[in-house]
Amino acid sequence: DISYFTVGDTISDSADTLPLDGYKAPKPNIFATFFPIDSEDYDNLKIGLSKLALNDASLTFSDQRSNLLGSGFRCGFLGLLHMDIIQERLEREYDVNLIITAPTVEYEVTTNTGEELKIQTPQEMPDTSLIKEIREPWVRIEVLTPSQYMGDIMKLCQLRRGQYVNTKYLTHSRSDMQMRDQYIILEYDIPLASLISNFFDQMKNISSGYASMEYEFIDFFPADIVKVSVLVKYEEVPALDFLDVRDNARAKAAKLLEEMKKVIPRQQFPIPLQAAINSKVIAREDISAFRKDVTSKLYGGDYSRKLKLLKKQKKGKARLKMIGKVNIPQEAFLAILKT
Repeated sequence: DISYFTVGDTISDSADTLPLDGYKAPKPNIFATFFPIDSEDYDNLKIGLSKLALNDASLTFSDQRSNLLGSGFRCGFLGLLHMDIIQERLEREYDVNLIITAPTVEYEVTTNTGEELKIQTPQEMPDTSLIKEIREPWVRIEVLTPSQYMGDIMKLCQLRRGQYVNTKYLTHSRSDMQMRDQYIILEYDIPLASLISNFFDQMKNISSGYASMEYEFIDFFPADIVKVSVLVKYEEVPALDFLDVRDNARAKAAKLLEEMKKVIPRQQFPIPLQAAINSKVIAREDISAFRKDVTSKLYGGDYSRKLKLLKKQKKGKARLKMIGKVNIPQEAFLAILKT
């Protein structure tokens, strides 16, 4: 089975097993789950990932199951560009149309007993009473930009919890000084989670497409990370749970619930949408119920009959409120993932 072999393995004679030094396997920094839009493409997706991983040691994947999206693979990548390349190759070379969840980072957790854990999903996060410390990955970014966009890009970095490091002014020969000496390099230390959440798109918008960026991993640092649980009609939907710093959790949860309210179809009973941290609700939206005109078929002025029908409708809605189930269509779920 060729899957047992990885890049960097040494194949040698059984009598001479001296390993070759110098190879260090790269470690993935961000993670996302790939689901085939057509469930029949699951095998093609698995074959494609297996073949790509043969010559790309930084690509990792494992089985993942979602009640809403079916079977897929949790994949690890070096960065956003790496993820985009893998996605494009799978779709082009293996003819697989993909649903991709929002990318996440890996957190380090130290429990009260001293155990060290690697956390990639909200479902893996232990109860807060068991956690001693949570650490998140940070990177150093270098943004090359025309100087007129310097202020706006610095504001963007600060909004993303970035810490200023340095500014480099580029110098050139006299012949091209007038055209090019306005470019600068901004250096910031920033959480990787902040970087993978539309940072690049916002930077491009701010700079009218002129700014470019590169980054490298620094280390893990302590952070106040919380798990936000999303509930639909008081039932948790694990696929929508997320991890974020406490200061950003409320605003992100409120935005998510607003989008959910737009795309989840109305039912014959009201649907409360909630986001909670440790069972404490931090945001809420409500989808109002349909109201059917049960008196439309009545003729004449039989007011007592109308009251009887309205009373019966009220009882039925109360019963549906107690036992009614909310089905989130896949189309609605995909729209939520894009927010």
